[in-house]
Amino acid sequence: MRRLRSTLTRLRSILRSIYRSVLRPIGRMARDLIGLVPALIAGAGVFLVVAGLFYYLQPAAAESLATPTPPPASLAPYTLPPMSSIGPSAGTSVETAAATRVAVPALGIDLPVIASQAHEEFPLCNVGEYQIIDKPLGYPGLPQATYIYAHARTGGMFLPLLTQSQANNGAGMIGMWVEVYTDDNKDHVYQISQVIRHVPDSPTAFDLALAATTDQLWLQTSEGDGVKITTKLQVVAVPIGVVAASPAAAHPAGRGNVCPGKHTPICTTANGVGCRRA
Repeated sequence: MRRLRSTLTRLRSILRSIYRSVLRPIGRMARDLIGLVPALIAGAGVFLVVAGLFYYLQPAAAESLATPTPPPASLAPYTLPPMSSIGPSAGTSVETAAATRVAVPALGIDLPVIASQAHEEFPLCNVGEYQIIDKPLGYPGLPQATYIYAHARTGGMFLPLLTQSQANNGAGMIGMWVEVYTDDNKDHVYQISQVIRHVPDSPTAFDLALAATTDQLWLQTSEGDGVKITTKLQVVAVPIGVVAASPAAAHPAGRGNVCPGKHTPICTTANGVGCRRA
């Protein structure tokens, strides 16, 4: 009995020693770690918030996977200076400045423009003429049509219009730019919107142009190269803007000439214009 008590006393002493040297430090460490849990959680939360702010403060372009959309190509293979205006606005007065030059750069057309000649037998060559019927049709920018016609011949005249109209009814011309210069040093820019083929050669051919109440441009040429032409081609364009032009650009030197060749008629009046002398 005495030996058993001695053994138990020795075992209790050993366990107390183990507790003091091993278990107590482990318990103290566990208690300290448990106390750090709230701080760790709070620290993780701060990290997430900071990380989120860092993410949202990054430049959008640095992460965007979208491919930039290229700017649309111009409808015509040439450029113009910046527009000074986009057509006359309501209440804006436009000076009655006559057309002096017409150009379709995409087709190589570039002609001086003059008024229709009195007693004209045949339009002149190397020039465009603006039509005058019951009201002037040669003042771009006004709420009416500007009507310009020229021969379907080479040399900068309107033959390219006729040639283009014969392919898919002229669809390739839609969207091309036309420039009409005026004698106040302005360049009125239009965009082709319509091609009308096989128009009968009669006074009614001008009805739609005469009825215009907005700024429009009408170009006309014959659907053939002879004197007796029964149908006409009309190309309609709408305004897109006005730019300044130099005096030299707005006042070309050419005034036209009597067309050479067998198709030019012989004059029937003493003051006939655009015909060969007998």
